[in-house]
Amino acid sequence: MAGKKILMLVGEFSEEYEIFVFEQAMHAVGHTVHVVCPDKKAGEVLKTSLHDFEGHQTYTEKPGHDYILNKTFSEVDAAKYDAVYAAGGRGPEYIRIDKRVQALVRHFHEAGKPIFTICHGVQILIAVDGVVRGREVAALHYCEPEVTLAGGIYIDVAPTGAHVDGNLVSAKGWPGLSNFIRECLKVLGTEIRHGEILMRDERQAA
Repeated sequence: MAGKKILMLVGEFSEEYEIFVFEQAMHAVGHTVHVVCPDKKAGEVLKTSLHDFEGHQTYTEKPGHDYILNKTFSEVDAAKYDAVYAAGGRGPEYIRIDKRVQALVRHFHEAGKPIFTICHGVQILIAVDGVVRGREVAALHYCEPEVTLAGGIYIDVAPTGAHVDGNLVSAKGWPGLSNFIRECLKVLGTEIRHGEILMRDERQAA
């Protein structure tokens, strides 16, 4: 199977883990991920953030590692991508009002292509009428009212869990990245097989 092309939508202070871990996992199995931010070009820096729960009433936020964007936003042709991924963090709150971002999401929705969302990423999907209507979707629990008001069915998965509804894969946050990525790979049609490990001496003997 040929590798798939995935478009990742991010903004300033999107969640660090949800960018780096997802991208590197997909690259490791042969897929291509282009990470784009409105009005930014390939090679420019994206500031990321890291959110955690540390005993307060809500999450804390700390600076994450800088991410070097690998695709220029203005050059994106949605028709050339197999799936779209909305990373979470603070970025979705402001890029969701960008009409160009909405148009990209609308393309994947209308074409029936895989749509992946984690944490606050669902805010991007909700900004496009009909994307979550009637669909089961997980997200950070603070987004439940928005999912419901947009006609979606909020699924309260475990922090390490993920949920699949057809071509829509969703999760609550970065602690669920391993399960989330596994389900994304299934929807992409990626099959991973585990074989025997040959030690160096065995390979040389063969």
